[in-house]
Amino acid sequence: MKLLSRLNRPWLHFIALGFLLFYLQGVFFPEPRPIIGPLGEARVEALQQQWFASTGRLPSDEQRTRMIAAELDRDMLFQRAIELDLHLYDTVVYQRLIRNMHFLQLAGDKSDQQLYEQALDMRLHLGDEVVKRRLIQVMEQLLLAANPPAAVTEEQLQAEFEKRREELRRPPRYSIEHLYFNRERESEVESVIATIAQQQLDARSARELSSPFLPGYIFTRQSPDQLARHFGAAFVENLQAVDPQPKTWRGPVRSTYGLHYVWVEAVEPSREATLEEVRGLLLRDLESGARAQALRNGIDVMRENYEVRL
Repeated sequence: MKLLSRLNRPWLHFIALGFLLFYLQGVFFPEPRPIIGPLGEARVEALQQQWFASTGRLPSDEQRTRMIAAELDRDMLFQRAIELDLHLYDTVVYQRLIRNMHFLQLAGDKSDQQLYEQALDMRLHLGDEVVKRRLIQVMEQLLLAANPPAAVTEEQLQAEFEKRREELRRPPRYSIEHLYFNRERESEVESVIATIAQQQLDARSARELSSPFLPGYIFTRQSPDQLARHFGAAFVENLQAVDPQPKTWRGPVRSTYGLHYVWVEAVEPSREATLEEVRGLLLRDLESGARAQALRNGIDVMRENYEVRL
């Protein structure tokens, strides 16, 4: 009875009613979520031009939508960083704003701290792309710290290896020496080949019959891609077409630069890679994928607190 009598106090009823009304207000009239977007036409056009510059074509409608969504996510991360005052504690932002003040010729005899505070008052941090990129990077680090990606397991490595076995196949390797004939000397090739055969010259002895070739004359255990960097892709295709066999001359083989008479010292055929050979590559790829997925998950959760308008 004493407890009931104590609860039967008007002031206590008012407090309980106030708490109830406050709770109901939050349920039925929640605070509006911050709005992100939509992007202006100029920004969308700039994104499309960046896409065109990197791919040589305009984005499809689907690619355009994904591109805009990704840019809005960047805006959201930047907005959240500003809400958390991260710009007030970052040395990169500090130095950037001071540099901007000097660039605008507003330094005078002010100290760095005074320039920094003036830059904040002028809201320069809100329109600087370097500051934006930095704060987005910091927010991504915070999201990953809060939701770290799981460590890659041996089972995942093995599964990735099996899935990419053909892609990871080791290319053939060629060990060759060559004689080079520039376009002015191409007519001499047949006579040089005949001389080599008659005198049983090896590649080193025959080299004095060659034109100078800047990348060199001896190439050991070169993959097709490596040879292409020295001779051009056409040389690799033409060399493979004449079926290079160890300890034989092949050619003349045409390249981007002229003709080559090629001594094939050794050929290592293409083969499947072992897991240990590609473990580092697979681990980096899987860790990168796990990190990207963890970041996407963190951004998805954050997006629930904003109204993102495409």
